[in-house]
Amino acid sequence: MHVFQPASDRLFVLLAAGNLATTQAVVNHIQRDLDLEIGSQASANEDLRSCHYLFEAAAYVGAVSVAVQEKHCAALKQAGTSAEASFILGGQIGSEPHGLFMVYPQGNAVMATPQTPYLQIGESKYGKPPLDNVGNINLSLEDAGRLCLISEVLTYRSNLTVGPPFELAIVPRDRHTVAHRATFEAEAPELAAMINTWSSIQREALHRLPSFIWEQNQARV
Repeated sequence: MHVFQPASDRLFVLLAAGNLATTQAVVNHIQRDLDLEIGSQASANEDLRSCHYLFEAAAYVGAVSVAVQEKHCAALKQAGTSAEASFILGGQIGSEPHGLFMVYPQGNAVMATPQTPYLQIGESKYGKPPLDNVGNINLSLEDAGRLCLISEVLTYRSNLTVGPPFELAIVPRDRHTVAHRATFEAEAPELAAMINTWSSIQREALHRLPSFIWEQNQARV
């Protein structure tokens, strides 16, 4: 998780997955562009300061990612390794609506919507059901944060290639600031409490599911 605030009227939170060298290079390029002095010839290029809309910021991240991938693609392909990386960019610029974009390895991006108010990168299939079944735009930021965290914990339990630390950032609308940021290590008591509670509720739900027809017949005998 990387947080960029190039000006008081904008905030960006960037999540990365995929080839580590690519993701690190993209983050470094973004920071380099921000470090260039305003007014210099180099800073005339697009960066997070010059974007007026969040979709422009997502396009900028995508362009940087594609440029990095193309630079190393041939060599990595010969070694049997992919240079691909994907990103989730969230934030707000000025009074424009806040939002969330997933940036694909090809550089294009898709936006979260009220119907699908979440996006995932990396290993996503194990943690997707809670988001699909419970996630909606009426959740509080704290409940949404808990839902995202349990999604990661469930992924961790099902796939050992995924694991802590898990990072969480709460970004309220129209404040241009990270209100809360937390990192949960493997031994964090919150993670154990979450999985125990979730598992207990799932077991209870199993016993409340409708009976099979033969179970109903047996009960009448």
